[in-house]
Amino acid sequence: MIARPAGIAAAVAALLAATPAAAQTVRLTKLSDVAFGSLSSTATATRSQNVCAFATNASGAYSVRASGSGTGGALTLAAGGATMAYEVQWAGTPNQTTGTALPANTTVGGFNDGNVLELCNLITTSSASLIVILRSAALAGATAGSYSGTLTLILGAQ
Repeated sequence: MIARPAGIAAAVAALLAATPAAAQTVRLTKLSDVAFGSLSSTATATRSQNVCAFATNASGAYSVRASGSGTGGALTLAAGGATMAYEVQWAGTPNQTTGTALPANTTVGGFNDGNVLELCNLITTSSASLIVILRSAALAGATAGSYSGTLTLILGAQ
């Protein structure tokens, strides 16, 4: 029988049990461009996509912050000098068409990937839904054009 020093097992257990905050990371993958195409109606248009959101902390809890390419990070699309507002929602499960509102430049917490391992990148499933909405009022007031913009999503471990 080989005797191990008692301190090594305790040190390894302590390292596995407590991950330093600096080592906690989040990942967002499976994200793609959101395209509405040509809209011939002023009815509210919604596009959602499944994504893989993962936090390496023990609980899997994370927050999401959205900002757009509009002035001060506003969630707006632009075509020439015209702008059109859009909304962003987030659901902590895939295949959703509604979720929690993500106001521009506001961190919203309480999401959880529910996985100890980053399973959604290993298999074809996803862990969350990104929902982008063009409301009828914004569409009705928009001038014709090809609108575009950038949406930045920042995930943080909680």
